[in-house]
Order: sequence, then structure tokens, then C-alpha cells
Amino acid sequence: LNSFSWMSFALYVNSPFLATMAIVGSAVGTACSDVVVDSVVVERSRDQETSGALQSYCWMSYALGAIISSYFSGFLVQEVGVRGVFKLTAGVPLLTFLFSFILHEDKIKSSANGMKITARIGNQAKKLWAAVREPAILYPTTFIFLFQATPVPEGAFFFFKTEKLGFSPDFLGQVNFVSRVAMLLGIGFYNYSLKKVPLRTLFKWTIILGFLIGSTQLILISGYNKTLGISDELFALGDTAVLTVLGQLSFMPLLVLAAQICPEGVEATLFATLMSILNSGSFIGTNLGAGLTSLFGVTADNFDNMFALVSTCLLLGLVPLFLLKMIPADITSEEDKEKDASL
Repeated sequence: LNSFSWMSFALYVNSPFLATMAIVGSAVGTACSDVVVDSVVVERSRDQETSGALQSYCWMSYALGAIISSYFSGFLVQEVGVRGVFKLTAGVPLLTFLFSFILHEDKIKSSANGMKITARIGNQAKKLWAAVREPAILYPTTFIFLFQATPVPEGAFFFFKTEKLGFSPDFLGQVNFVSRVAMLLGIGFYNYSLKKVPLRTLFKWTIILGFLIGSTQLILISGYNKTLGISDELFALGDTAVLTVLGQLSFMPLLVLAAQICPEGVEATLFATLMSILNSGSFIGTNLGAGLTSLFGVTADNFDNMFALVSTCLLLGLVPLFLLKMIPADITSEEDKEKDASL
């Protein structure tokens, strides 16, 4: 389904309706495979000697793939065109299909196999509800949702970079490449240095540092970086790298924590629910940012209030600091392992 959707983009899409249908088809195909992969990762991560290590390694692999994609994206768009890139993208999901044949699975005989479908759904719902009610996953998930829901002027900043600063598609590909490398560094730094840090402390400092470093965007908007002798391109690359590392440091703890407490038999459902919650927060944050963009009168050719818009979003990003008590003070990403060792 994913491959067919991208090939449709390359050959047939010529209207907003067809584009929407292709995007939906691609999203559904990706979501289905992601749920299966997440369930396998969570199930097997229980057996790891180091709690959460497999989660970190899988996200490192994801970052490496994203690095390769980002490195060639801008170049390929200029060389083979947008539809040519869509054709190449259509072949990537087929690799996942081929790798599925070498994935080993043991067939499990369960008493639930003889149950009616309604009873099995009810059983899964009970397991999911029990998992969601766990404070170790409920409070951090609620907090991250609210954190993700803070407004982000993503669209306005994109047009500022392309229209005001004149960044080319090739350079934007380089920026994306740098962000993926930074993602890999953030995952590695978390995996080897921060897993024993209490989540409340970790989130507090990522919010504070995110505000301080995010404020450097105001330097780019005002053009003061040129006074300092730093070009717009170099400043944008450095700013993107640091902010991506901070973003990954706030995202990894929840994933590792979820892998630890996820009950057997509900892995895929819990992770799908978790990702839906996080994506819903991001959706709300993006739309709030779009609303503020309209309120401040920032458009593709008018950036007079861009400084005020970004300043407002940065200040609103500090709101989650007042919600840190939603995260138990003593929870770390290796809490379950430590408890098991003490028994």
C-alpha cells in the first residue's frame, strides 16, 4: 500500500484530492508496519540485560536511515525532479516487505484463540487500560502530550528561510541531514549517559535549555548573526543541530519507559496508542502555531512581526515547567531494572 501510494504520486497525482488520497494511503501503510515493528521491539526488549537498550539501538538505526535519506534528498530533487524522487521512494517499502521473511517468530498458542472476536477485543482493551493507568506511563505521557501541544511556528519559519533568507532546496536538504545526525547523537548521549537521571530533572533541563537555545532563532530573524560575522546558513545549521539533540533527549525517555512496563499481549496496541497521543499533541501544537502566525499577520511575503511571533511561542514553551509534578520525581528509565535487582 505504501509503495503503491508513492508510485501514484509519481505517475497519476495531479489534483489536491488525489494527493490527499495518496498521502492517506502511504500513512496507513507506514502505520501498519510501524505497529508490528514496535510490538516486536517491545516484546524482545524485556529480555535485554540493559533495560531499554534495544529501543535506543532501533532509534539509532532509524536515524542512520534518515541521515542517508536527508543527504541525498535535496540533490535528487534537483537532478531527477520531484516525481523522480517519488518513484525512488516507492521502492523503499518493498525492502521492508523482503526483510519480513527473515523475521523469526514463534507461534503462541493462547486460550484466547478460541474466544469470540468481541471477547478478544474486550480482553485487549482491559490490558490496555491497565497499562495506561500505570503512573509510570500515564503521567509522563500526559506531560509529553501537553509539551508537544505548545505552539510551534513551523510553517512561518519555513517560509522565512525560503522567501526571506533565500535558502535553496539543496541547502534545506543539508539542514535536514544535520538534524538527523544530531538525532543520532542525541539518542547515543541519552543511551550512555542519561538513563539513570530522573525524568522530572531531565525534562526540566531540556525545557530550560530549549528556551535558551531556541532564543537564538531571534538572532537569525533580526539578522544580528551577520553582525557577529556568522552567515545565515552556518547559523541555521548549528541552531538546528542543537535543538534536535534537545528534542530527542525529551522524546527517548518515554519510549524506553513504555517498553519496560508494557504488559505481554498488548505491545502493539499500547505503542500505537502512545504514538497517537504524541502525534495528536504535535498536531495541536502546529495548529496553535499556525493560529498565532495568522494573528500576528505573518505571511509568505510579510515577516514584520516574525520576531514577536517566535518570542511568544518560546515563552509559551515554558508552560510545561509548571506541570513537572505530573512526573513522579523518582522515576528513571532503568527503574524497573533497579527494582528487580533489589528483590
